[in-house]
Amino acid sequence: MTSKRPLLPGDGPLARVRPVVAFVLVLGLFVTGVLVGGLVGAVLLGVLVLAAGVLLAATWKVLSPAQRTLRVVVLMVLLIITVELVVKIPTR
Repeated sequence: MTSKRPLLPGDGPLARVRPVVAFVLVLGLFVTGVLVGGLVGAVLLGVLVLAAGVLLAATWKVLSPAQRTLRVVVLMVLLIITVELVVKIPTR
């Protein structure tokens, strides 16, 4: 039998990661993915989409409906940018 602990702020594997480090890592991955472009950029952004999706799924129960909506919208925008890099949709 497994017992699951509820996710609480400051309690979990990411609690030891400084917010500034996490922000810089995510920002760096996003900017690098967009600037590199093509398949390599899409893979970098895909990693970011996957990580954000896992975090969203893990925290879904403790988020308010407004927080869920915002995170889903951000995830969808990131997914659209990733797909655009693969398909190479002209922006002009």
